[in-house]
Amino acid sequence: MGIVIGVVNQKGGVGKTTTSVNVASGLGMVGKKVLLIDFDPQGNATTGYGIKKKTLDVTTYEVIMGKNRPQEAIIETRYKNVWIMPATNELCKAEQELAGQKGNVSQLRKVVLQIKDEYDIILLDCLPSLGILATNAMIASDTIIVPMVCEHFALEGLAQLMLNVKKVKKKANPDLSIMGIVFTMLDKRLTASNEIMREIKRTFDNKVLFKTEIPRNVKISEAQSHGEPIFYYDKSSKGADSYKRLSKEILDKCREMEKRNVENKKD
Repeated sequence: MGIVIGVVNQKGGVGKTTTSVNVASGLGMVGKKVLLIDFDPQGNATTGYGIKKKTLDVTTYEVIMGKNRPQEAIIETRYKNVWIMPATNELCKAEQELAGQKGNVSQLRKVVLQIKDEYDIILLDCLPSLGILATNAMIASDTIIVPMVCEHFALEGLAQLMLNVKKVKKKANPDLSIMGIVFTMLDKRLTASNEIMREIKRTFDNKVLFKTEIPRNVKISEAQSHGEPIFYYDKSSKGADSYKRLSKEILDKCREMEKRNVENKKD
């Protein structure tokens, strides 16, 4: 059974989609069968894999609303071992349409359970929100990764996210864990960035912080505009090296989770 990882932060512009696209590709390159679910109405993960939205008949929206089976939406990408469930801005409608439904925060979990056995790792690229869709993503996840930039208000936003994680654990998903916080678009030449990073490291246990830091790198942005993961656009770039190391860290943590799950079953 696969591990479901939500890439979560209610703040926009922190590198969630960039991390989702490149980690999915990084894990696929080392032999893991990966599904990336684009759960953001902006659909940037979809275009990040070079998929034209106008060509799509079935997307995350139809699946989450129960109109189509997940297998009908999933597309095999041209990148090694990576599949995607694409999204368009139609997903915006799901927030309103689910509002009056019973069990509306568990729709994505139901979808994921139908396909969880078919993949080693499922990544959820989540929208910047605290609404019904964001809650769906956390309830569907086994663990979450939190990309964040070292900017003003970062700590405040992170504190709010941690409160929401606690609420979800208490009410709907007691096994939800935080795999780690990863610093993205990092520029260590900036004094403010270094100060915020130090503050976060003082606030959180090292176990919750990834060792890998993603630098601000023009090649990462160029790769996105070309609809390619960084490894395929420029494998020798600093961005590719960083995401390769982050993917390895994530894989190691997934193995630890699997080991704990086996031990718990024995007990």
